[in-house]
Amino acid sequence: MFNDIDIQKLLGQLAYNSKDPLLFNSGFFLFFFLVFLLGYQFLYKRKLSRVIYFTLFSLFFFYKACGFYFLFILLSAVVDFNLSNLMYRVKGKSNKKIILVISILINLSLLFYFKYTNFFIEIINDLQLGHIQPLKLILPIGISFYTFENLSYTIDVYRGKFKPVTSFLDYCFFLTFFPKLVMGPIVRASDFIPQIRKDIFVTEHDIAGGLYLILGGLFKKVVISDFIYVNYVQYIFDDPSRHSGIECLLGVYGYAMVIYCDFSGYSDMAIGMARWMGFTINENFDSPYQSSSITEFWRRWHMSLSSWLKDYLYISLGGNRVGKFRQYFNLMLTMLIGGLWHGASFNFIVWGGMHGVALAIDKVRITLFGNSKIRNSKILKIIGVIITFHFVCFCWIFFKASSFHDAGVIISQIFTNFNGAAWRPMLEAYGLVFAVMLLGYVIHFIPGSYQRFSELVLTKITLAGRIAVILVFIWIIIQVKQADQVMPIYLQF
Repeated sequence: MFNDIDIQKLLGQLAYNSKDPLLFNSGFFLFFFLVFLLGYQFLYKRKLSRVIYFTLFSLFFFYKACGFYFLFILLSAVVDFNLSNLMYRVKGKSNKKIILVISILINLSLLFYFKYTNFFIEIINDLQLGHIQPLKLILPIGISFYTFENLSYTIDVYRGKFKPVTSFLDYCFFLTFFPKLVMGPIVRASDFIPQIRKDIFVTEHDIAGGLYLILGGLFKKVVISDFIYVNYVQYIFDDPSRHSGIECLLGVYGYAMVIYCDFSGYSDMAIGMARWMGFTINENFDSPYQSSSITEFWRRWHMSLSSWLKDYLYISLGGNRVGKFRQYFNLMLTMLIGGLWHGASFNFIVWGGMHGVALAIDKVRITLFGNSKIRNSKILKIIGVIITFHFVCFCWIFFKASSFHDAGVIISQIFTNFNGAAWRPMLEAYGLVFAVMLLGYVIHFIPGSYQRFSELVLTKITLAGRIAVILVFIWIIIQVKQADQVMPIYLQF
């Protein structure tokens, strides 16, 4: 029998806690996920029951992640479900366009209010155009991701590429699907909604592949990203003036691995969990630091956002169909908006702008050299990987630094106060951190064939073997997990 104290503890666990939100790397999530899977085993063959069960669990997950802000995703679902069906029924392109504009304005207004209001208030105050008190706003978790999913849905309906669903429950299921809800990947309705009412078949390959992605993602997030960040990177970026150039340079290399392992690890876990439940979510990262050009990098990094910006912004602006100058302008504008999507800061805008300039320059290079043998030589590809990686790292400085001043200090320290002799005391103090950092880069540059082999091994081993692998991973994670939960970087976006 439960007493009052036990019931209060249970209710406390079920309630939202702003200091310990429900995320994939939180302790409570394992319990949450196991309970979900237990019920899912009895319901997944009954389509309506499966959809209701999944949607309710997703809404509870979102409530545990962000409190009563989960109501905003329901509001946006109601708006876009009804507007998309109205758009589909009305006659005339002008009427459809009016409804599309209404949908875009509602979605972007909600996003703008929470994410950019204080940013523009600060600009007004800095320019002495007024003195407005900043609002006490909290950014709802995942709002940038589900806003873009809503927009792609209504735009596809407008373009005639997709027939809107007639069941609000199905649309809620698509929008609130908890594996991708908080940090993506950004899922297209045309890819996901047809899967909702299909018969579920989970194969041995799905189980093994999902396990590989979940464990690998957890390893990248907790063992590599969190460890490097907490034990080294945060010290460098908190006050770069206190560190030599070589420390700052290694801090930048460390952050490049931190943000990759943090976000790609979370995406891998989302994709792996979806596979366990019989759903397919597209890949979001493809070893981006192996890219030999900045164009290739953006085909491999945060692929769901890159393709979204290309299909719904760059192409809508005219893409490459409007002449070279306009093409470069469209690239720049797309990347500036992509930078602003990441956060309300000039640092993000500059980060996006630098990538926009680099993409435009790369387009010129492709135009000049085409598919020549010189361009495809292995030596130039290796040189391209080195140059692209360091350019991306240089841009990460502005992405991570809290201000332009701090970004400038890091760059200045690297080029004017390198102090290479400091490597020995650094190695003594941070040897384990650098070993983990090196491990991260080694894993990143392992050919895809080896990763597929690891997945195949998990397919072949017995259930007892898989359980043993899981227990070993849990033991490793417990040994290195930080005392305080390290929030995912893209949670703020």
